[in-house]
Amino acid sequence: MRVLHVYERYFARLIYSVFAFILFAVLALFVFFDMLNELENVTGGYTSLIAFFHVVLQAPTRIYEVLPIAALISAIYVFSQLASQSEFTIFRVAGLNTRQALFSLFKLAVPLAIATFLFGEFIGPQTEQYAQKVKLDSLGATVSSGFRSGVWVKDRARDANGGELTRFVNVAGLRPDQSINGITIYEFDSDYRLSVIRVAEEGHYEGNQSWQLSKVTETRFAEAANAGGNRDPLAAAFRATRESFGNMRMVSELTPQILSVLLVTPERMSTLDLFRYIRHLRDNKQDTQRYEIAFWKKVVYPLTLFVMVALALPFAYLHARAGAVGVKVFGGIMLGLSFHLSNTLFSHVGLLHTWPPIVSALLPGTLYLLVALTALRWVDRH
Repeated sequence: MRVLHVYERYFARLIYSVFAFILFAVLALFVFFDMLNELENVTGGYTSLIAFFHVVLQAPTRIYEVLPIAALISAIYVFSQLASQSEFTIFRVAGLNTRQALFSLFKLAVPLAIATFLFGEFIGPQTEQYAQKVKLDSLGATVSSGFRSGVWVKDRARDANGGELTRFVNVAGLRPDQSINGITIYEFDSDYRLSVIRVAEEGHYEGNQSWQLSKVTETRFAEAANAGGNRDPLAAAFRATRESFGNMRMVSELTPQILSVLLVTPERMSTLDLFRYIRHLRDNKQDTQRYEIAFWKKVVYPLTLFVMVALALPFAYLHARAGAVGVKVFGGIMLGLSFHLSNTLFSHVGLLHTWPPIVSALLPGTLYLLVALTALRWVDRH
């Protein structure tokens, strides 16, 4: 047991030191390219310095994305070095078998998995939202969805008699302080007939599912008095009345957290925010496939650290005559990038073919784990 404890500490010291260097190098590369891309948006109050600050605030999200790849590259480098110097062969002669080595690597991956979870759940989403707010504030603009008219959200409400109403809310933009502007509300009665259209310039959230709308124009539609069976066929069946209000209170299931989807893409949201938004979509009978895939990917992603270290272990069994260390490291980089690409690919394929979201999230990691176990079995036999 003392021998095992010594080699585990030795592996940890080597892997963690190389991992810190590779993570810094990969992160610096991503920040450099992100900065080049962000310079295209520099204009007016959005200066180069603010653009750099914006990119730096996005760095925790980048750390979350590249952490498994950095772990794979660092583990491959360390084991390639150990193999080239015959150190791993000495460990095997001393009694270290493949199963023990794999279990030890899994233990070393636990702190990295915890770090991935923390960056993905707490640090990354918070800094990502703040980065977008800094950019919007400097531009003096609002953000909206890909539609020219803004974002469309389905909502539910109750009328004066307690009956259920259906509303479609169009929001042109969300400001950095999470107030909204350019609001248009289409309200339908229980028979799905358009009953009210409200247009408001601004809206401020007051808590408890309550919004304070300002400068509101309300148009109500009601059945005309002569809408009976013997009415004039050329007469209007409905009449419209219009009123203006300085302020109006709106009770809605929509919250700034739900609308913050505009600021952060689903893949960069926290699991809790995704869960809340999925529940909102389900309550309004809307499609949740994309957000469920993102949710399960967030749940599964920290576990990919264990897959990465399992992929790295077979390189310890390849001696110097099988190739130089640099070639093996390059192979590790290609392997990590292929995993990252396949993870994204399966998300899109699952969305296209309506696979169960958990299958779309688990399939890439499962396939690469099978590859790692097959490679370990082969090198152990040969």
